[in-house]
Amino acid sequence: MVRFKNRYVLCEVVSEDPRCRQCIEDRAVGLAVRDAIGKVHGDYGLACCSISFTVKYLNAYTGTVLLRCRKDSYRLLCSALPFVRQLESRNLRYPCFLNTLHVGGTIRTCQKFLIQYNRRQLLMLLQNCTNEEERQCIQKSLLSCSLTEEQSQSGDEEDDDGTE
Repeated sequence: MVRFKNRYVLCEVVSEDPRCRQCIEDRAVGLAVRDAIGKVHGDYGLACCSISFTVKYLNAYTGTVLLRCRKDSYRLLCSALPFVRQLESRNLRYPCFLNTLHVGGTIRTCQKFLIQYNRRQLLMLLQNCTNEEERQCIQKSLLSCSLTEEQSQSGDEEDDDGTE
C-alpha cells in the first residue's frame, strides 16, 4: 500500500477588523481558498488541490489556519493564497487576506514553528510596553508558551506498560 505524503501550510488571517477573525469558520476558509485556486489555476489546479485539501486547524482568536494538501500540489495552493481577499461567514463578507507563515511536512513541525513565532511576537510586544502591568502580563505569557516533553513521555510510558 502506498502512503500519500502531505504538506501542511500554516497561515495567518490578517484583517483590519479584529472582530472579523472571531466570526470565521473552517468551512468558510476552505471555500475561499478553493475559489482562489479555481480562479488562479483553473479546473486543473482545483482538481489537483481538492484531492486531499482540508482545513485541519482554525483558531478564531489568533487567526491561525492550518491547511493540508498533497505534496505534489502544495505549490499550487501556496501560489493561490495571496488571491484570497475576503471570507464569507453567516452571509457577511469580511475583507482580509491570508499570510503564509510556514510550510511543513507534519503538523508537529508547524506547531513548533507556531510556538517560536508566537514567542517572537510576544518579545516584540514586550519591547513596546508602556507600563509595568503590561510588561508583567506579557512576561507571564512568554513563560507559559513552551512544548513540554513530559506530557508526551508519560503518554508513551502508559502505552508501553499496556502492551507488555
